[in-house]
Amino acid sequence: MWVDDPMRDVLHQKESHIPKLYYLNAAVKETLCVHPVVPLLVSRRPSESCIMAGYTIPIGTQVFINAWVIQRDPQFWGNPLEFQPERFLRGTSKWDYSGTDFQYIPFGSGRRICTGIFLVERKVPYLIGPLLHLFEWQLAEGTDLDLTEKFGVVLKKVTPLIAIPVPRFSDPKLYR
Repeated sequence: MWVDDPMRDVLHQKESHIPKLYYLNAAVKETLCVHPVVPLLVSRRPSESCIMAGYTIPIGTQVFINAWVIQRDPQFWGNPLEFQPERFLRGTSKWDYSGTDFQYIPFGSGRRICTGIFLVERKVPYLIGPLLHLFEWQLAEGTDLDLTEKFGVVLKKVTPLIAIPVPRFSDPKLYR
């Protein structure tokens, strides 16, 4: 598994070490880049006519920003369809959630940036970290990983993912 080897370095650490799991945090950012939950951001209406990418947008026109397309643009992302958390490791990338890097906008930007940004940034690693720490994950027998997406207001997988947790440790006390 892609996050398995980096996790082995910290398997016997404390909860306070979760923010230091740089690869885990990079994997969360990469997931939000390649598979944004909301592919179309909140619509906007320009207060005056403007030109965007060579197109004239009349005043009051409803404009949707397609984060799904922007975050897969090969002009900004090398191999945009490949899952590469390394692009978000410290020192290798300038991308952050602030909404000022318009190539990476999983939470939108500006005044309408998603208020859940800090919840995701701080809580998702705390939820995923222990699951990766305590279990190895396998696909259900006879299934293949299918990442085909169903486009809509919320981005979903066409085929639901069924993952089986396999305990890493034999001592049942560790799972209480």
